[in-house]
Amino acid sequence: MAQRIEEILPAIFKIEVPLRGNPLKSINSYLIRGNGRDLIIDTGMNTKECLAELLSALHLLDVDLKKADLFITHLHVDHMGLVYCLAQDSSEVYFNGPDLEMMKNVDFWEQAFTFVSRHGFPEDELREAIDRHPAHKFRLQDETIFTLLGEGDILKRGNYIFKCLETPGHTHGSMCLYEPKEKILFAGDHILGDITPNISLNTELDYNPLKNYLHSLDKIHQMDIELVLPGHRSPLTDFRRRISELKDHHRQRKNEIMEVLKKNPENAYGVASKISWDLQERWEHFPAVQKWFAISEVLAHLKDMEEEGLVYPEKSGENFTFWKR
Repeated sequence: MAQRIEEILPAIFKIEVPLRGNPLKSINSYLIRGNGRDLIIDTGMNTKECLAELLSALHLLDVDLKKADLFITHLHVDHMGLVYCLAQDSSEVYFNGPDLEMMKNVDFWEQAFTFVSRHGFPEDELREAIDRHPAHKFRLQDETIFTLLGEGDILKRGNYIFKCLETPGHTHGSMCLYEPKEKILFAGDHILGDITPNISLNTELDYNPLKNYLHSLDKIHQMDIELVLPGHRSPLTDFRRRISELKDHHRQRKNEIMEVLKKNPENAYGVASKISWDLQERWEHFPAVQKWFAISEVLAHLKDMEEEGLVYPEKSGENFTFWKR
């Protein structure tokens, strides 16, 4: 385990927590040593393997959980799944309001099933995708333990003073921590290096996640940052180049979708089956969960393209087909 711990800056440690069997491979949890109280940023999934790995690292770093608080960058279970195992009665668990509201929606999965099935996902395959989805398998418990933070709130730890930055897109409430003196950004999944954050729409909300995500990238682009510490893979230094790459990715995705719709109108599932993905398998061999991520991303792009006037949905009964304008 020791080789998975790296001191990034004085009193700031990156802990790589493996996510076995998950395409993400691992998550970065961070520890900031404080004067009396430490801060753990993100945790890993609620599995025995993740818990054992993270506790081993915290033990090597001589962390007393009774003297530690937690900051969770966003809702996803690979980032907050272990929060109930780690938090003590003495712990503050910092989180954001929009993601907490999502957590409180006990009907989310049934609403998502109804919404996504109307866009062409076969129902038997969709049920399998939801049953196997990590957020469903390892779903969270009590939402009452959180201390909510918002834009501009200050969090002090040791010699570091962090400013909270709201960066919606990857989730409704995605939040980064920025340290202006050291010019470092704990980015969660807002900016990742060699993988692209999933931007998804899977419920019928008046919400444009891709538009919000691109605005959040622009917000970070103008900041004075020397080091981005992401939720997965390696730290980034040339963050503006990476932001440009991420924006290019979404432009290309829109172009791919438009090329599909130029040939024939399609539902979102049909569009997802005809565009390029990083997986090597043919679409029909994709695992159901990967098809879920794919159609959710396509729906996010179609939502933004509809607002831009590039496409429009046509409803037939309860089902939707998209046409090029």
